[in-house]
Amino acid sequence: MTTRIPPLPEGEGDEQARRLLDGLAVGGDRVPNIFTTFARHPRLLRRWLGLGQHLLRESTLPAREREIVILRTAALSGSSYEWAQHVVIGRRAGLTEEEIDRIAAGSEDPGWADDDRVLLRAIDELHGGHDLSEAAWTSLSTRWDTHQVMDFTMTVGFYTMTAMALNTFGVEIDPDLAGAS
Repeated sequence: MTTRIPPLPEGEGDEQARRLLDGLAVGGDRVPNIFTTFARHPRLLRRWLGLGQHLLRESTLPAREREIVILRTAALSGSSYEWAQHVVIGRRAGLTEEEIDRIAAGSEDPGWADDDRVLLRAIDELHGGHDLSEAAWTSLSTRWDTHQVMDFTMTVGFYTMTAMALNTFGVEIDPDLAGAS
């Protein structure tokens, strides 16, 4: 992969970029490449962070299901960066190594429970057709309330958009995540 937009070096950028990057460090003092790359456009980063933080930290989806959504979206989008980031987060959310491996295979893998299989099919429908069939809608809205179905839909859309940007900008996987992909 060719880096098209390099990460903003530490201490560089305008005041808004530096302020936005404060508090985004992980594992001590390193700010992930996704943030330092997006910081090259501080106004965009600020707005992107708002929705991203809702979907990651305030979502009404159960954390395990949220991570299935994000990882499947990353797999469908071919986003190695998003996959590597969310393998780590998915583990913390309760996904097993076996489940993480099966996410890339999708709903046809025989190891999935019915609820997970339905979720994976719905992700595939949204990602591929930008809409849900009536069967998928009914299944999800029977299982979840309106807020959860909305958070599900927005999570697929947000992470599809983010994966597209990561792939296009050539954002390199952070060194501490190289083994997670």
